[in-house]
Parts: sequence; C-alpha cells; structure tokens
Amino acid sequence: MDKLGKKKKRITIFVATCIMMMLFLAGCAGESTEDDKLKDIEFTVIGEDQQPDSLKEIIAEKSAQPFQISYTLGEELYIAVGYGEQPSGGYSISVNAFYETEESLVIDTTLIGPGKAENVTNTPTQPYVVIKTENIADKAIEFK
Repeated sequence: MDKLGKKKKRITIFVATCIMMMLFLAGCAGESTEDDKLKDIEFTVIGEDQQPDSLKEIIAEKSAQPFQISYTLGEELYIAVGYGEQPSGGYSISVNAFYETEESLVIDTTLIGPGKAENVTNTPTQPYVVIKTENIADKAIEFK
C-alpha cells in the first residue's frame, strides 16, 4: 500500500472512532438518572378537602386536559399532576418517586387504569393527585 493509501486509511479510522465516541457520550449525557438523586423527599397525598381553595380553582380550570402544577403557600409546596379526561371511573395515580437532585425536585407518577374485573361507571372522570411537602429552596420541578 502506498503512503497516500495508508494516510486515507488512518484518517478514515480516526473519523469513525470520533463519531462512535460522540454518539456514546451523547447517549450518556442526555438525561438525568436516579443516580443524581441526593435524597428521597417526604410527602403526603392530600384529598380535595385539604387543598387550598386557590389551588382547587386552578385544578378545576385545567383538569379536562393533562396538567402539572406546583403551588407554594408559605412553607408548604403542593404539586398536582392530572391526566386529563378519562372515559370511565376506576382510574388512580401512583406516585412512584419523589426525590431531590442537585438542580431539581423530581416527581414520577403513573396513571393506572381500572382492572378488568373492576365494576366502574361509564361516566368520564378527570383523575389527578396532589401531594404536599415542605417548600424546598427554589428548585425547579421535573415531572416524569
């Protein structure tokens, strides 16, 4: 192989290696993981009767569509997550995780549909969950 051929081969290998490294690094850096978790945060799921009236009004306005709300009142932080209108009753929402990272508070919720054997109404519903916790120093809320 002549000098020019060897040089082209080296350049091709170098470029391919750089592209593979960039793809690998982009995949690793793209999203935060629970590895970033500093600590779990204590919270309480609260019913409508325990919610501040102003928060109830906001939820009533938004509940037909999916929503994510954070609401601070003094030393308390309320986080509400709704999944919009569902075709029947029997839906619930699970809070899978609520934790603090360096930059944010992360809340992970899941909508759970009615079980097959469950007797539900055919009236549309608008399921949502509200949690209450201590107001933690001006961190962004990340919804998952």
